[in-house]
Amino acid sequence: MSLPHIRIVAAEIEREGAFLVTQRRPEAELPLLWEFPGGRVRDGESDGEALRRSLRDRLGCEAQVGHRVLHVSHAYAEYTLDMVVYRCGVAGEPRCLRVHDVRWVRPEEFGDYRFPGADQQTIDKLLQD
Repeated sequence: MSLPHIRIVAAEIEREGAFLVTQRRPEAELPLLWEFPGGRVRDGESDGEALRRSLRDRLGCEAQVGHRVLHVSHAYAEYTLDMVVYRCGVAGEPRCLRVHDVRWVRPEEFGDYRFPGADQQTIDKLLQD
């Protein structure tokens, strides 16, 4: 039996050498882990539309979606996650609307944060480049 696929989009947002990461809420799946901001792509929605909606809803920011940086697939116990990461810019300062916390993290500090598997693959790729 194959696992269901879930497509999510995430934003790689860099400012002065630091990257924006958000912390999942305590009641969320994979609680309190850190991730690149983003969310699930809804039926009929493009990746860009989903990313702009997610950043507006979760952080109160308007996103300028740039080019695709990478695509990773990660199998969890109940589903397979397809995560597509886009380089983005944001207008305004991110706020914690539907996330637990927001941080700007330099690459050398990523080891201080716990990330879900798909996000960790993204970070590993980011640090290789």
